[in-house]
Amino acid sequence: MSKPILIVDALNFFMRHFSANPSVNDNGDHIGGVVGFLKGLQLLIDKLGPQDIIVVWEGGGSVRRRNIYPEYKNGRRPIKLNRFYEGDIPDTIQNRNYQINLIVNLLKFCNLKQVYVSDCEADDVIAYMAKYLYKNENMVIISSDKDYYQLIDGKKIMQWSPGQKAFVTPEKILKKFFIPAHNFCVVRCFCGDGSDGLPGIKGAGFRTLAKRFPELTSEKFVSVEEIINLSLVRSRKSKVKIFQNILDNAEIAKRNWKLMYLDVANLSGNQIQKISYQVNTSKASPNKIRFMKLLIREGVKSFDSDTFYMTVSSLRK
Repeated sequence: MSKPILIVDALNFFMRHFSANPSVNDNGDHIGGVVGFLKGLQLLIDKLGPQDIIVVWEGGGSVRRRNIYPEYKNGRRPIKLNRFYEGDIPDTIQNRNYQINLIVNLLKFCNLKQVYVSDCEADDVIAYMAKYLYKNENMVIISSDKDYYQLIDGKKIMQWSPGQKAFVTPEKILKKFFIPAHNFCVVRCFCGDGSDGLPGIKGAGFRTLAKRFPELTSEKFVSVEEIINLSLVRSRKSKVKIFQNILDNAEIAKRNWKLMYLDVANLSGNQIQKISYQVNTSKASPNKIRFMKLLIREGVKSFDSDTFYMTVSSLRK
């Protein structure tokens, strides 16, 4: 396998460290998100030996998805910081934004690329890269988000979960969810996704759908429409409730497909142009002195910055 391109789901990667790493700077401010993010990148480079890294930031959410379903991603639980802080927890939102801004500025002086497209989810940007911009390259998506499972083929596109500290493979997905990766998104359309505020259909679960629709476990892609049609046929011969539940709530599954499927449907032509432009024209501008000065100014001393910078500088050599 040739050296892969690492595509980092930046906010997902950051939040893991922000909520778990208790590091503080010289002023006593929480800085664990920054330290964990940088250390995490270093470990990934050492482990996976990539040719390049592209860090993709959230652009404020998808306008197209909110137009389809206004409740999309409403009511997400606030992030809780490490128990280390007990009762003395800093202003989470203000501190989080400060740390993200610091990471963005630090990475400007490193040997990698960053991408940000307004009103666009990182999921869509990363999927566009995987399917179109880098379709002939080996790539590893760095994220714990299950939304990317639909992209995994175990060959060109792989996913590394920071939480599991392991690759998410087609074999693991099949073993855990009873459904192959290429039909994972279809099944989720019926099950729903509580983390994004998307309701599913009563009685629909991965195990149930795999049992009642064995077609989903084959090597063939099965669409949402095909499952609805199969439900109609099987409801005439069986009293199993899931078939009628699907027929009664077919529009929920159809809507969820529009929200969950990762391709270009939720990207505007202008956003696609911006993604391509940023990826193709962005050039790394390594500057170790400015990188170190920024760390010193912000009082970040709790990790080996020299080793980190040396590791990142090894990319594309």
